Amino acid sequence: MRIVQLANFYGPKSGGLRTALHHLGTGYAQLGHEVVLVVPGARHADEELPGGVRRITLPAVKIPCTGGYRVVDPWRVKTLVDHLRPDRLEVSDRLTLRGMGAWAGERDIPNVVISHERLDRLLRFVLPEPRAVAVADWANRRMAASYDTVVCTTGFAREEFDRIGATNVTRVPLGVDLDTFTPTRHSASLRRDLLQGSENLLIHCGRLSPEKHVERSVDTLAELHEQGHSARLVIAGDGPRRAALEKRAAGLPVTFLGFVKSRSDVATLLASADLSLAPGPHETFGLAALEALASGTPVVVSRSSALKEIVQPSCGAAVPDHAAAFATAARHLLATGSREAARARAEQYPWHTAVTGMLTALEVPWR
Repeated sequence: MRIVQLANFYGPKSGGLRTALHHLGTGYAQLGHEVVLVVPGARHADEELPGGVRRITLPAVKIPCTGGYRVVDPWRVKTLVDHLRPDRLEVSDRLTLRGMGAWAGERDIPNVVISHERLDRLLRFVLPEPRAVAVADWANRRMAASYDTVVCTTGFAREEFDRIGATNVTRVPLGVDLDTFTPTRHSASLRRDLLQGSENLLIHCGRLSPEKHVERSVDTLAELHEQGHSARLVIAGDGPRRAALEKRAAGLPVTFLGFVKSRSDVATLLASADLSLAPGPHETFGLAALEALASGTPVVVSRSSALKEIVQPSCGAAVPDHAAAFATAARHLLATGSREAARARAEQYPWHTAVTGMLTALEVPWR
């Protein structure tokens, strides 16, 4: 079958979305399906990715203040997809491409939309909470009605659809690359270089944008430092909040690495750290935290996010959204956290399970 994947807000630095699309598409291709990924970019391109996925890039304008994200005109997407004549349509954009569900329905093309974020949480950045919930409920009703199936990766992601009584929702957890992210990538020399004389190495890996609340990782390091704990925080990632975060971290043992392009380099960083911090309260899955676990590194996560469903006491902690709670959990895990338990937990999320789950949602035989 020809499966077409659509996504806006996709780019060289788009992190979890890009990772998920590539692994899902590669999984479909390995099972014998033709996969076409359509994304926005600076210029037109038509290429084959490693893994057998064809990627078509449509020229698109940059969205200001988003760190380089682009959005392509939905009319151009519809024109291209009409030409591609898909057997199945998978959409990873619930906002700018939300009309694609109705488009597919009119052509009797089975379709799904993957809810990669909580709309009610995002709207809280611009609206009071009651208004944000009301607007999200209205938008989610329309979206759910226009697609055959809404896919949520966690119970947390599903909550806003359960609230409106949507009946076409299914849960398909994402996966983690257990070959790339592994404890065997631990590097004693890299760890020594990054520590710069400190005893414990903490890492925050992800986009430096407001919804990620990276400042909480900086404040956690400040709490530990004030309590006399010898630790250094390494922040791997870039984004619109970087300048403000560097100012906040002034005088503290914090290193900003910027965007780390190589996935193997990220894997080595994670495997060489003692602890990973994932303070984002709106994460609907949290691939970076799962990659840390796969690397054998325990994690402290926000109790307000979906990550509370993934971490376990032997290899992580889900805590309230303030630095003191993160610092307390960090001290505990540095003393008791098990690298073996972290890896074992991640092994419960192989990508092949996500692939078969998505194919089931798309009504594609895979056995």
